[in-house]
Amino acid sequence: MLKPVLAATALVALAGSSFAVAQHGFGGDRGFGDGRPRAEHRHRLSTTDMSAFADARIAALKAGLQLTPDQAKNWPPFEQALRDMVELRIARAQARQADVQQQPGTPFERLSQRADNMAKASTALKKIADAGTPLYQSLNDEQKNRFVILARMLRPHHGMHGDHEHGWRNG
Repeated sequence: MLKPVLAATALVALAGSSFAVAQHGFGGDRGFGDGRPRAEHRHRLSTTDMSAFADARIAALKAGLQLTPDQAKNWPPFEQALRDMVELRIARAQARQADVQQQPGTPFERLSQRADNMAKASTALKKIADAGTPLYQSLNDEQKNRFVILARMLRPHHGMHGDHEHGWRNG
């Protein structure tokens, strides 16, 4: 009885955040024609918000999969890999906030920093793939279909995770 209630609660919470993400797609970065920046550009998510949304998404994925006790043994390493990626994104957001006060470096300093960030993200993604493989292989076909659908919400969305690297400008 508790699992369906948790799953429903998590999905309702995610539906609300999905609506917020969907709103980002309309009007680009210019706002709604009134000259003001769009809401997500006026208010960036705090690191606490980023962490809370990640917790909700991870909990929704787990609840939606309805893991058996044998499958649940594969969950902790996968969850930890996901949380490590979230921590990496939060650290990068904090570093960007601190860098706002400093003068931008040369284009090549920014390019080098971007390469370092990509290497760290690559390592974190590899950990997710390595930890997720045994979990995914243990799932039945219905769970695999749910995994594919529910895992989409784990991907960062432009404007929702504070990750706004654009080439030479903010690398």
